[in-house]
Amino acid sequence: AWEVDGTPEGFASPTLHASYLHVHWAGHPQLAARFAEAVHRAPAPAPAPAPAVPSPAARTGVPGAGPVADPLRHHGDVEARGGMLDFAVNVYPGERPAWLDRALRESLDHADVYPDPAPAREAVARRHARRPAEVLPTAGAAEAFTLIARLRPWRRPVVVHPQFTEPHAALEQAGHTVTAVLCPESGGFALDPAAVPEDADLVVVGNPTNPTGVLHPAEALRGLCRPGRLVVVDEAFMDALPGEPESLAGERIGGLVVLRSLTKHWSVPGIRAGYAVGDEAVVRGLARVQTPWSVSAPAIAATVACTGGEAGAEAERRAEELGEWRTGLEAGLRGAGIGFVPSRAPFVLVKAGEGVHARLRGQGIAVRRADTFPGLGPDWVRVAVRPPETARKLLAALSAG
Repeated sequence: AWEVDGTPEGFASPTLHASYLHVHWAGHPQLAARFAEAVHRAPAPAPAPAPAVPSPAARTGVPGAGPVADPLRHHGDVEARGGMLDFAVNVYPGERPAWLDRALRESLDHADVYPDPAPAREAVARRHARRPAEVLPTAGAAEAFTLIARLRPWRRPVVVHPQFTEPHAALEQAGHTVTAVLCPESGGFALDPAAVPEDADLVVVGNPTNPTGVLHPAEALRGLCRPGRLVVVDEAFMDALPGEPESLAGERIGGLVVLRSLTKHWSVPGIRAGYAVGDEAVVRGLARVQTPWSVSAPAIAATVACTGGEAGAEAERRAEELGEWRTGLEAGLRGAGIGFVPSRAPFVLVKAGEGVHARLRGQGIAVRRADTFPGLGPDWVRVAVRPPETARKLLAALSAG
């Protein structure tokens, strides 16, 4: 395109000019007129190609809401709107503790100043016996996926599926080509570490995994770590398991980051409170690409409250209660001869059969369609764990089909 001091610079073709050379139009006034003339002389563009055939999930559509434009960005909250009986959203269905409501109300006293996440960082560090520099409060776990996608020019990012689709969507939105590693139904949707490509420089896996409810052994996840690779473990539902077995949130392993959400277990999805813990250098890099003040004063207050001393006993009580409810739900499914994946999470992946999702909606019952998760088809639905009296309504509807 140019020659500067005898050195070639840039690239030019009949339709493209690409160069780092900066040309100031004030120094070359006729440039604007020549550019406009070139546009007028340019031939009409060729007709745009026909759009690609959408995936089966995109064609299926959401009853009452039209087709799914982006299956990776379809979430359960869309399913539960309009007064439906909600089995689609994985939020604990009980009341918030009084101490949490009090903390949220008091946080509004600080709405006149920019939020300082330091108290949340320190509270999370105490919770997991880590240094504050190893903690980054985030606007829910979802923000952390966006930060990870922007952290590096990933060469071979891998997302282990079926799992929560937001990390996959965030990576694609950031311009990365994602390699999907599918955990097969034949293996109970368990992770096979050998299936992860050796050249993967980023691996994202859920534990317990949404939507399968599978809890992967911590040792298998540790085995994914190696020099030059970042392993991200999404533990958004780990607090719903009594004792948090297989958690890596307190372990110091190079190239490992664990993500947590506080919105599900504490019934505050509107607050957007979460955090990342792990490799200090990685956490520092995530902080550099985070939008200033992205974590609000209420989210900071919720993080402090839900990781503090008052929260421990209530968190464990809720986890045990969810386990009892899940046991009852699975027993009901088993008795009705309906297939499901044994779960360790506050939801169960049910093989209810194609068309059941729409049939249940017709009866006013919302379950989470699962065909938008890579590796699953329209015969699967995800069912949130609910109290026994509520679960019986779903089981009756399923059995009546």
